[in-house]
Amino acid sequence: MSPGFTTRSLRAAMLLAACLFAGLGAAPTPDVASGSSSFTPEQRAEIVRILRDALKQDPSILREAVTALQADEADQQATATRAAITAQHAALSNPADPSVGNPKGDVTIVEFFDTRCPYCRHMDPTMTAVLQQDPGVKLVYKDLPILGPASMLGSKALLAAQRQGGYEKLRTAIMQSPPDLTTDMLQKLAIGVGLDWPRLQHDMDDPAIAQRLEDNVQLAHDLGIEGTPVLVIGDGLVPGAVEIADITKAVTEARKAAKSGG
Repeated sequence: MSPGFTTRSLRAAMLLAACLFAGLGAAPTPDVASGSSSFTPEQRAEIVRILRDALKQDPSILREAVTALQADEADQQATATRAAITAQHAALSNPADPSVGNPKGDVTIVEFFDTRCPYCRHMDPTMTAVLQQDPGVKLVYKDLPILGPASMLGSKALLAAQRQGGYEKLRTAIMQSPPDLTTDMLQKLAIGVGLDWPRLQHDMDDPAIAQRLEDNVQLAHDLGIEGTPVLVIGDGLVPGAVEIADITKAVTEARKAAKSGG
C-alpha cells in the first residue's frame, strides 16, 4: 500500500466495490463504517476482481469516490464546528475580553493568537486593514499562550496592561518586537508605551489573569483549535494566516446569515 493510499481511500474503495457488486444483484452491501460484511469469501473475491477491473478501465473512479467521501467528512466537520461555536457563544462574547474596531459592530471576529507565533504577527497588518475597510467589524482578542514561557509572559502582560487601558498599545509593541520576550524587554516596552511598570508586574501575578488564560486554552480545546492564528467569524473557523479576501468573504457570509436569521 502506497503512502498516499489511506484508510479513507480504502473505505471509498470498499464502498465503490460494494456498489458495483450490488448492481449485479449480489449479496447485501457491507457496513462500510464498521468494516463488517455479510459477504461470503467467494463474494468478497468477486468484489476485489470487479474493483480491480473497474480501476484498470477508469482509475478516476477511485479518485471521485475519495473526493465524495472527503466532501462528506468536511460537511460533518463543519456541522460539528457550528455546534461547538453555538455552545460556546457566551465564552466567545465575553465582555471582559480586549477588543478593537467598532464596539457595536454587526459582525464580531474573535482572534485566537500567540504573541510568539510568526503567523499571528504576519496577520496583524491584515487585521488592521480589515478594520479600516469595514467599519462594521469588532475584533476580539483571545490570548492563547501555547508556545512556551515567552508566550505566557506576553499574554499575562497584555491582560495586566488591559487594566491600565493599555492592552492595544502594548500588544502592538510586543508583536513588533523580537518574539522571545524577556522581562527586561517587557519592561522597556511597557514603560515606552506609558504603562505603570510596578503595577503591571503586580497585576501579572494575579491569579485572575492566570485563570483567564486557562479559560482561553480550554475554550480553544472545546472548539477544536490546535494552533494559531484562528479566527472565529460567524459560525465558522478560519485557521492560519489567511488573505484579506478570505476574511472579507467570511465576514460577508456572517453578515448575510445574521440578517436572514440563519
